[in-house]
Amino acid sequence: MEKHDGSGSAEVRIDDPWYDELAAGWGEHHGDGTPPGAVPHQQAPAPAGGHSAADVYLEVQRSPAFQEVRRRYRRFVFPASLAFLLWYLAYVVAATAAPGLMARPVAGAVNVAMVAGLGQFATTFLLTWAYARHARLRRDRAALELRWDTQEMTRGVRR
Repeated sequence: MEKHDGSGSAEVRIDDPWYDELAAGWGEHHGDGTPPGAVPHQQAPAPAGGHSAADVYLEVQRSPAFQEVRRRYRRFVFPASLAFLLWYLAYVVAATAAPGLMARPVAGAVNVAMVAGLGQFATTFLLTWAYARHARLRRDRAALELRWDTQEMTRGVRR
């Protein structure tokens, strides 16, 4: 994991709380039970300002960077969810209100209902791919930076 500070140098950070210890030592432990390469946890002193972790998280939540990540999330999820819900409801309504249409053959024993049902599955996979792509391209980097900043801010606060 690298954090770029804009100067062209990258700092590798392994003090991430999400860091997988087994990846560092592949489950092999020293005689004292600690995995090789484990980072010892150090309790940081409380800051002079006396801020709590809740204050830090509220500050991050109010930050423009956090609001932008949330805005990008909502811009994708709300329209995509609405479109998928409408597509699903159209399928259900057509199946109940127009059984003649849904029973119409398309190719051999395959009818409109089967094609629409398979379309539901295809749409689900397409939407999942689109969501993952959108998150990777539009939100993940900013969210990771927010996580690092929050971790740095909470390093020395009162719990």
